[in-house]
Amino acid sequence: MSERISREELVKIYNVEITFFDELVTGGLLPVETENETRYLLYDDLPVFEKFINWHYDLEINLPGLEVIHDMLRKMEEMHQKNRELMHKLSVIRGKYEDI
Repeated sequence: MSERISREELVKIYNVEITFFDELVTGGLLPVETENETRYLLYDDLPVFEKFINWHYDLEINLPGLEVIHDMLRKMEEMHQKNRELMHKLSVIRGKYEDI
């Protein structure tokens, strides 16, 4: 099992509202595990949680804004990955024609 931290511990450590955490989960922005009615965040997802905290509290971005930004960044990463794949295919094709 992966390392995880409870919702209650998180909001205490990061000094955020529990409703903010719950809204991230409800909005599908933060995956959690639930055990005995306690929600847990995996340690691997802490950087994502911290990013949302910074955007919300430091930049004053509301939940709909967080959803839009998160979705745009996810799509941009997918485009970058697709671009890398296409560039790799192109280099393979160029290599084949240079051998002729």
